[in-house]
Amino acid sequence: MIDVLVAGGGPAGLAAAIHAALAGLEAVVVEPRAAPVDKACGEGLMPSGVAALRALGVEATGHELRGIRYVDGTTRAEASFRDNNGLGIRRTTLHSALHQRALDLGVRMLPGKVGEVRQSTDTVTAAGTTARWLIAADGLHSPVRRSLGLELPNRPHGRYGLRRHYRVEPWTDFVEVHWSRHGEAYVTPVGNDLVGVAVLSRSRRGYDDHLAAFPALTASLHGSAATEVRGAGPLRQRVRRRTAGRVLLVGDAAGYLDALTGEGIALALATAGAAIRCLATGRPDKYEHTWARLTRRHRLLTGALLAASRRPGTARLIVPAASRMQPLFSAAVHALQ
Repeated sequence: MIDVLVAGGGPAGLAAAIHAALAGLEAVVVEPRAAPVDKACGEGLMPSGVAALRALGVEATGHELRGIRYVDGTTRAEASFRDNNGLGIRRTTLHSALHQRALDLGVRMLPGKVGEVRQSTDTVTAAGTTARWLIAADGLHSPVRRSLGLELPNRPHGRYGLRRHYRVEPWTDFVEVHWSRHGEAYVTPVGNDLVGVAVLSRSRRGYDDHLAAFPALTASLHGSAATEVRGAGPLRQRVRRRTAGRVLLVGDAAGYLDALTGEGIALALATAGAAIRCLATGRPDKYEHTWARLTRRHRLLTGALLAASRRPGTARLIVPAASRMQPLFSAAVHALQ
């Protein structure tokens, strides 16, 4: 019998498997898609996420990021990261690096879907495999989470994200967040000649229609589109709790608020590591509290920004306020990094 079965081979699942292997636990990852897997993602890693990758023994290449910049017309507010840089990295590049590191450590990859989850006092069985523990890292709309009755109903008018890349030389080494009355556009340099642009909004429209709300940004995207549009949503996923018997939820499967502050990957890596540490030390009961502590700043700051951006009138005040209160904006960025 193996120690840890991981449902989902994205960044959170692979990080959990790598942490397990480094802790001397046998891990198997169940994932139906062949590597590398692409998905709609802002592709910006905060400095804490870069440090988490290095702790896993993963060295991934991308475009160094110096900080965060908010833009609304001619009004700007920016804050540099305090100690270390972040990283703009293609989702496929990140996935390949994590996947290879897991293989190098002896993690087995099992093609397929988890399906039904059956538990006993000291085992959990899924995908034809019995393990001591199951890590559910199967994404925003986690089938494992749903099957265990851990979901709460979503509220109406959820936010959605769309992403496309452009073949253009980056004009900045900051992540730029462009604000409009009805949403945001996130610009992340991910290579010497490649920029990712993700749009987030409550409005269900096509990508080009969303981008038209940012004419200054559109003028900078003079290169050709390099990838197809990918989408995700609704983004907010409410969860009753992060554990159910011998199952622990990590990454997006553990609940998701919004991509507004760009911490998704960093939090996925952090919660994956926390879950495995709780199992390795024989304290799975500590995971819920640890998850809450790790995500508290993100939930508070992201929730405050979402509340302010919910009404078009107040949304237009965010960047001017950040520009006038630069120390406060810098403190918020430093708290999230």
